[in-house]
Amino acid sequence: MAKNNSRTLGVIGLGNFGSTVATELQRFGNHVIGIDTHEGRVANHADSLSQSLIADARDDAALREAGLADCDAGLVAIGSDLEASILAAINLKLLGVPMVWAKAKTKTHHRILSKLGVDRVIHPEVEMGQHIAQVLHNPLVRDYVSLGNGFHVVNFRIPESLEGKTLSDLPHGEKFNLRCIGVMRGTEYIGQDGTACRLERDDLLLLLGQRKDLRSFASSL
Repeated sequence: MAKNNSRTLGVIGLGNFGSTVATELQRFGNHVIGIDTHEGRVANHADSLSQSLIADARDDAALREAGLADCDAGLVAIGSDLEASILAAINLKLLGVPMVWAKAKTKTHHRILSKLGVDRVIHPEVEMGQHIAQVLHNPLVRDYVSLGNGFHVVNFRIPESLEGKTLSDLPHGEKFNLRCIGVMRGTEYIGQDGTACRLERDDLLLLLGQRKDLRSFASSL
């Protein structure tokens, strides 16, 4: 049985991506059911997941028997077998799984999954590649999170040129249309809009805004 305050989650496909998601979800205290047709992959997760089962995701009866119909959410992590991925997504929807995510390898694969009503289609390699490129492009960008609709939260490392300045000295709001969420100094949250916080080198400035404005601000530092 799942622990209190945990969710029951199904992961179909225990390759590198699927197994990473499944084990992390399990580590967070969820009840995770891992499904794969590969006996070795299933055996590798016998002790790390709540359940790891050999089953063909193209067979809705097999998924029902495995307990996927009782899941709060399901992830189709099959990447190479287009037919199996599509049928797995269809079967999760037919079983009534409230939220279905799926991995896509191509734009066509993405479109098909979207048409099937998959709640979110993900491209792990592409998304990670874009993330790394954004961070490598500007040494001051430590990390960022996409919020959708073109908005991001970015961690900017304060360079020596801004050391000693206050948030009110920065042109992030008026000139670049950005909102300051706060400042992180190590593990301490110490500032936000309107405070007299004086910046120190290597502080992290947390800014919310659209990509073009964030890029302009980063280039100005």
